[in-house]
This record gives sequence, structure tokens and C-alpha cells, in this order.
Amino acid sequence: MKSRIIWLALLVVVILAALPFGVSGYILGLLTLAFYYAVCAMAWDLLFGFAGEVNFGPSFLMGLGAYAAALLNHYAGWPIPACLAAGAVASVVGGVILAIPALRLSGPYFGLITLVAVLLLQNVITLFAGFTGGEIGLDLPDVLSIDDSTNYWYALAFMTVSGALLFGLSRSTVGLILQASGQDAIEAAALGFNVAKHKLAAFCVSALFSGLAGGMLIFYMGTASVGTTVDIGIGVQIIIAAVLGGRRTILGAALGSIFLIAAGELLRPLGQLSTFVVSAVALLAILFFPGGFLGSALAAGGRE
Repeated sequence: MKSRIIWLALLVVVILAALPFGVSGYILGLLTLAFYYAVCAMAWDLLFGFAGEVNFGPSFLMGLGAYAAALLNHYAGWPIPACLAAGAVASVVGGVILAIPALRLSGPYFGLITLVAVLLLQNVITLFAGFTGGEIGLDLPDVLSIDDSTNYWYALAFMTVSGALLFGLSRSTVGLILQASGQDAIEAAALGFNVAKHKLAAFCVSALFSGLAGGMLIFYMGTASVGTTVDIGIGVQIIIAAVLGGRRTILGAALGSIFLIAAGELLRPLGQLSTFVVSAVALLAILFFPGGFLGSALAAGGRE
């Protein structure tokens, strides 16, 4: 508890917890979206920041969980908790099927496979539009809540618990092994560590949290659509959020996600130019602050 990053995270959570008492429902809605994407960004940072594997398709894992939960709720009438659990399992299973052959490759090939997986999932959803809803989306009979504040609390609690678990894992023995494997897999293997097993475990953990985030997101929105869960643009936003927040910080990814959502909304009056401005700011931040927001702040203050 003496670590600066933990105290900073607690301060941010306290501030966020007080927002429903002073901001509009519209702002709460934007932050709710940011919180769900933040969980995906933190899960992505575990795989990239520590295991050193670049997953260009985080929306594949998110989309698997989202659509598995949506289909069960829409057609079988399963309750939300059961759908979320099934979606998380589907995401992990799909992630394992993808990761086992992908982790045998090195360099950019792993990233390319994950990117192709997103395109394949998009095509499957579109081809079977009569069953999945296609690009229009699949309406859900159940939602988490119709109250803005309640939805906000759900999202904040989910992000807080997920962040605590992922942060704890990253600072555990497993996290140290992952970091060693990501930096020098040959040396880590020479020390007796099963590099492939630990990287596969990291991919499964990343898939679990991404699938849960996708499921929670669709039950907040009341519909499952390609544009909110499987789109490549969503995956790019998740990656940028994690890099902006700070690699190997886990919690910084949440700050990056909130920043991107907030910046996009503040610059909305600029129209299409807003995307350019946000992208330019993100690029400059990555170039001049490679440690990200949280990483640079900790470096400036001195890590404990």
C-alpha cells in the first residue's frame, strides 16, 4: 500500500465515485463507456506490456464475449449473470484456440493473426445477419439498468475490481515471469520457466476480462453491434489508450481510455476534425512521453 501508483488509483476512484452527485446523466454515460473499454485496455496491457505479445485484435476477444452473451439472452432468454459467465468462457475458449497456434510464431506474425481474427469475426456476424443482427445489431430483452447512476456504479465497480485483480497479477511472481519472458524469452526459458505456458495463461486472463467487458457493455447499451464491440477502430482505441496510459502500469490504461473518450467529446464541435486532433495529440504524447501518462508521472516523482 506504500506504492504511489496504488494511492493514486485510490484517489482517482474516490473522485470518480463522487461524480454522480454533481454531473449530468450524459457525462455519466460517456464515462460508463470509458470504464468498459478501460478494462479491455488494462487486459491488453497485461499481454503486451508484460508478455511482450502485440495483440492487434483486442476487439476479437471483446466481441466473442459480447455476442455469446447477446445470443444466449436474445434467443434462449438466459439471465444476465449466466450470459456474462458464458460470454467470458466463450472468449477464453476462442482466445485459446487462437493463441495456441499464434504463440508458436514470433515477430509481427502473432499480431497479424489476431488482426485477421477480428476481420473473420466481423464477416461471420455479417454473413449470418439473420441470426446475429448483422451490422444493424441484435436487440437484447434485458439490460443492466435504465438508471444512469446505477449503470455508472456497475461500470465503475467492474473497472475497479478488474484493475485491482490485473494489477495484483502483474506484480505477482507470474507477472515477473511474464515480464522476463517478454524481454528475453530465450533467457527466461534457460532459467527454467515455461515461457509458452505463461504467455498462454496471460492470453487467457486477457480474454476473460475482455469478454466480461464486452458482455457488460452490451447489457448497458441494450444491443450488440459490430461498431461497438468488434470494429477494428475500437481495437485501435483500446491499444492507444493502453499506450497513452503507460505500458506495464495496467492502471494507466484506464486513464488513457477516459482521456480518449473525454477528449473526443470535448472536441465534438469540430466535427470530423475532432478525430484528427485527438489522434495528433495521442501521437505527440506517445512520441514525447513514451512512458505514457502514468509511467511518466511515476518516473518524474520517483518510483518506490
